[in-house]
Amino acid sequence: MKDVDFNKLMNYARSFSKYTPEREAILVKASQDILPKLAVVTDSFYATLESIPEARPFIESRLDTLKSTHHQWLEGLLEGPCDLSYTEMMYKVGDVHVKVNLPVEFMAGGISLIQDAFIPLITEIYADDPVRTRSVLEAINAALGFSLMVMQESYQASSLAEELERFLAITGMSRPLFNNLAEAYKS
Repeated sequence: MKDVDFNKLMNYARSFSKYTPEREAILVKASQDILPKLAVVTDSFYATLESIPEARPFIESRLDTLKSTHHQWLEGLLEGPCDLSYTEMMYKVGDVHVKVNLPVEFMAGGISLIQDAFIPLITEIYADDPVRTRSVLEAINAALGFSLMVMQESYQASSLAEELERFLAITGMSRPLFNNLAEAYKS
C-alpha cells in the first residue's frame, strides 16, 4: 500500500462511478431521512448472504460484528465525505478481503445486494417525489460504485503481492534478485 497514489485512485474511481461532488451532496442531505431506517439495508444484505451457501462460512459466528461494521460503513458513506481518508479506508477493506480469502466476486455481488436493498427504502422515503427518489438512488449507486472500484483495485494489488510472495517462497528466489530480473525485463 506504500506506493498507492490515493488522490489518483480517488479521482479515477470517481470518474468511472460518476460520484460527483453534487451527488455526494445529495447523499449527505438525504442521510437525515435514510439513517433512521438504514438497518433495513444491513439486515437485508446479511439475510441474503445467509441464504447463499458459499457465503455462509465467511459470516458464521461473526454476524453481529459484521452487521455493526457494515452499518457504520453505510452511515459514513451517506454522511460523507468520500475523500482521501475514505479512499484509503476502502482500499484497506479490499486488502482485508484478500487476507480472509473472500472471493473477488463477493464484493461485486455484495454491492449489488446493497443497491437492491436501498431501492425499496428510498422509494418508500421519497414516495411523493420521484425526481428526488431517482437522484438519491443515482447518488447511492455512484457512491457504492466508487467504493467497489477502490476495493477491487486493492484486492488486485494485494492478490498479486500474495502470489509474488508464494512464488518467491517456492522458488527460493530473493526479492532483490526478483526485482533485478523484473527491472531487466522492462528494459
